[in-house]
Amino acid sequence: MKRGKFITIEGQDGAGKSTNIASVLSCLETAAIETVVTREPGGTPLGETLRDVVLGSQDADFGDMAELLLIFAARAQHIAEVIEPALAKGHWVLCDRFTDATFAYQGGGRGIKLDKISALERLVQGDLQPDLTLLLDVPVDVGVARAGQRSEPDRFERQQDEFKSRVRSVYLKRAESYSERFKLIDASQSIQEVQTQVVQVMTEFIMSNGK
Repeated sequence: MKRGKFITIEGQDGAGKSTNIASVLSCLETAAIETVVTREPGGTPLGETLRDVVLGSQDADFGDMAELLLIFAARAQHIAEVIEPALAKGHWVLCDRFTDATFAYQGGGRGIKLDKISALERLVQGDLQPDLTLLLDVPVDVGVARAGQRSEPDRFERQQDEFKSRVRSVYLKRAESYSERFKLIDASQSIQEVQTQVVQVMTEFIMSNGK
């Protein structure tokens, strides 16, 4: 059986990931591709429990390295329980954030050395990498304004703009370094314009993968 494709959606808070995940899923459904939709941290009972700890709106009493390890613990279970079984069955997996977010938030934002994150990435993922990553990019002030219109901010949304600027910078550097799988989406435009970009990327990806 042909292995499925692994698609991730990345971006800062307020970039419109939820809206555009729906657009990606619509493209896949139109092409009759069986798709598993999931998220990180989360995706499994253990992952969702750890998500509540890591993203909790109240300040949590743990350090940056503990946060990083919790995220990779959730990821290890997510890969074993959801992602790899689905891909092996030929299903496509659409994930709201993956390890690029860890490099951006824990590496760029928290300042954890990237080689430490890379070591955990190799340990937990082996050779697993997304086949396609859509990076929804917005200036920090735009993302902050949009996120502020939603529910109570989580631990990351409450960080200062300097933190968020570092997150964005690492995201953009990774998009440049891994240009073969990243597609940069200008998410500062209107919803319709962003969706047009997303649909174009997905149409080309689906066609190039024999669907």
